[in-house]
Amino acid sequence: MSVQDFIKKSILESGAFDQATILEITIGLLTALLAGALIYLVYSKFYVGVIYCRSFAITLVGMTVLTAMVTLAISTNIVISLGMVGALSIVRFRTAVKDPLDLLYLFWAITTGIASGAQMYVLVAAAAIIMILLIALFRKHQLKGRIYIAVIHYTGEETMENVIRSFGKVKYFIKSQTARKDSTEMAVELFFKKYDPLFLERLRAVSGVQDATLIQYNGEYHG
Repeated sequence: MSVQDFIKKSILESGAFDQATILEITIGLLTALLAGALIYLVYSKFYVGVIYCRSFAITLVGMTVLTAMVTLAISTNIVISLGMVGALSIVRFRTAVKDPLDLLYLFWAITTGIASGAQMYVLVAAAAIIMILLIALFRKHQLKGRIYIAVIHYTGEETMENVIRSFGKVKYFIKSQTARKDSTEMAVELFFKKYDPLFLERLRAVSGVQDATLIQYNGEYHG
C-alpha cells in the first residue's frame, strides 16, 4: 500500500471529515453561545481588578462562538483545515493582558469553543463546573483579608518606630519612604484579616504624625 492510498483510506475515507448537518451546526453554535454567556457572567461576578472592562467580557462570548465556528468548519473539510493551519500560523496577537487571571478566561473561552464545535457537550459542562468551583474557591480565600496602602506624613526620628508599633498585629510591608525638608512620607502595605475602623484614628494619634491616608488595594500581599 502506497502512502497516498494509506492517507486516502485512513483520513479521507474514515468519516472524520463528513459534512455536519444543520442541526449539529445549530446545536454546536448555541452551546458555544450559552457557554460564552456563562463565562461572561462568571467573569462579571468574580472580577477583582481595579477597572472592569465590559468590552473584554463581551469578547469572551464572541471568542467562544467564533472558535466553535472555526472548529466546525475545519472538522468537515480537510482543505479548509489545512488552509486554516497555514493562516493561523502567521497571525500575531499583540494585545497586552493587564490581569494574568484574564488569560484563564481567554483559554476557557477558546477551549469551550473548540469542545462545542467538536460536539463534546459533556466536556463543556464538566469543564464549566470545575472552573466555576475553582474560581469561587480562590475568590473566597482571597476575601478572607483586605489589603490597604497607608500613606503617612510624619516628623521626628522616633515617629517611624511609634507608627510601626501602632500597627499592632497587622502585617505590614514598607513600600517606600520619601524624605523632605520638614517631613517624611512613608507608604506601607497593610494586610487586615478584619478591618478595624479605629485603626486610622490610632495612627493619627501618634505623636509626630501630620496626616495619614488609607487606600484599599486589590493586589497581593508580599509579607
